[in-house]
Amino acid sequence: MSEDFNMSMRKFLKQVGVTSQQAIEEALRDAGPDKVAGKSFKATMVLRIEGLDLEHRIEGTISGRSE
Repeated sequence: MSEDFNMSMRKFLKQVGVTSQQAIEEALRDAGPDKVAGKSFKATMVLRIEGLDLEHRIEGTISGRSE
């Protein structure tokens, strides 16, 4: 893999991580503490890359916290 490709991939993954975290935090805030505290939420992330016939799925759980 070329250095340019590697840097481009890292930049994309950083953007995915940062913007995803921001979206999750906003959704948790908007839901309010009563809907979030002590609860867990199933989460799924799907990565698709056109032209490479790639679909990568990650599933996990996000736990709410009380504040």
